[in-house]
Amino acid sequence: MSRYIDTHRGSFGVEPICRTLGVSASAYYQRATGRRSIRAVEDERLTARIRAVHAANYEAYGYRRMWVALKRSGETAGRGQVQRLMRHAGIQGAKRRGRPWRTTTPDPQAQRRPDLVQREFSASGPDQLWVADLTYLRCWEGLVFFAFVIDVYSRRVVGWQLAGHMRTDLVLDALRMALGRRQGGADLALIHHSDRGSQYTSIDFTQTLTDHGVLQSVGSVGDAYDNAMAESFVDSFKTELINDRIWQTKAQLELAIVRWVGWFNNERLHSELGDLPPAEFEALGNTLRSPSGLAPRVPDPTPVTVKCQSWNPTNTVSAEPGPAHCGGTQETIRLAPRGRGRSGRLDRGGQGDRGRAGDQEGDREQPSGRTRFGHIASTRRVNERVEARAAFRSYRAWAGFAKAL
Repeated sequence: MSRYIDTHRGSFGVEPICRTLGVSASAYYQRATGRRSIRAVEDERLTARIRAVHAANYEAYGYRRMWVALKRSGETAGRGQVQRLMRHAGIQGAKRRGRPWRTTTPDPQAQRRPDLVQREFSASGPDQLWVADLTYLRCWEGLVFFAFVIDVYSRRVVGWQLAGHMRTDLVLDALRMALGRRQGGADLALIHHSDRGSQYTSIDFTQTLTDHGVLQSVGSVGDAYDNAMAESFVDSFKTELINDRIWQTKAQLELAIVRWVGWFNNERLHSELGDLPPAEFEALGNTLRSPSGLAPRVPDPTPVTVKCQSWNPTNTVSAEPGPAHCGGTQETIRLAPRGRGRSGRLDRGGQGDRGRAGDQEGDREQPSGRTRFGHIASTRRVNERVEARAAFRSYRAWAGFAKAL
C-alpha cells in the first residue's frame, strides 16, 4: 500500500489517494518515518510471551486458557487480542483425535456393587469421592497401560501407575499410592468409584478397599457416562500429552507422564475450579474450611439405627428410631437434618457447606438447585445415595456376623 502511494503521490497527492483507498493518511506518514506503531511493538512482545507460555504448558492451552494464564502472570491483554495474535502466529491448543480402544472387560461372575455416585461427580472436600480408570498408551516398544485415581473435589491425580499389562496389580498400585497420600480426619466416608472392569471387581482390589474403610462404587456395564469424569481426564491427558508426539521408549513415556502429572496437579488451569490449579484450589478450600474462616459446626444429630436387611443394591432400607436386631448386631449412622452442601450430598455432620457457613435452618429441606460448579443437586438422588450407603454398611455388618458364626 505504501509503495503504491509513493508511486502515484506526485500525480494525485497523498490525501486523495488515501481517501479513495479508504486508508489513513496519518498512518501512511507515520509508516514513512520508519517508526513502528505502539500496537505493533506490543503485539510482537505479547506474541513472544504467548509462545513461551504455550511451550511451558505442553502446548495444550487454547486462547481462553492462554488468556487466563497471561492474566495470572500479570499481563493485561484482552481475550480478543490473545485470540487474534494466536491465530496470526499459528498457535493453537491441543486437538482431539484417535479412535477408542477397549481396555475394560466386565467380569460376568463378579459380585455386583452399588453405584453410590449416580453421575453426580461433586464433593464438598478432599478425600470424599475418588474416580478411577485405566487407559492404553502407544510407543515404539509396544503398549503401555496407565491407571489413575482422581480426587473429584479438586480434580487432583492422587494415585497413578504404569505397566505393560492390564492385571489387577496395575490398578491396585495406583490405589495404594492414593491411599498413602490420603489425609485423615474426614467427616464423610471415602467412596472409590470406577467402572465394572474385572480389575476393579477382583478379590484383591475389593479387599484392599475394605481394609482401609473405603466404600466401593461402580457404574453400569458399557456406559461411559457413569464414569464421565475419569473418561474426560483420559481425553485431556491424551490430547495434551500423548497425541502429536513421538514416543520411542517406555522409559521416555514414563518420565514425560511424571512431569505432566506434576504440571497437571500444580499448574494446569481448570475451568471447573474457577481457572485455578488443583493444588491451589485445595489450599484455598482448606483456608475457607479452617475454624477462623467459618462459623462453628452444629452439633451432631441424634443417632438413628438402621435395620439390617439382606444386601441387594436395588432394595431400599428403612431407617426407624429405636433398637434394631440383626443376629445380635446393628449398624448405627448419623443422618443429617437435610443440610446440603454444594456437592448435593448429605454429610454425617448433618449440615453440608451451607451449615458450615452459618446458614443453619434445622430440618427445613433446601430446594434443589444449581450448585457452585454448575451441577444439579437432586433431592431424590441424595436420599437414594444415603439409602444405598446404609444398605452397604448393613450388608457389611451382616456379613461380619455371618463370618463369626
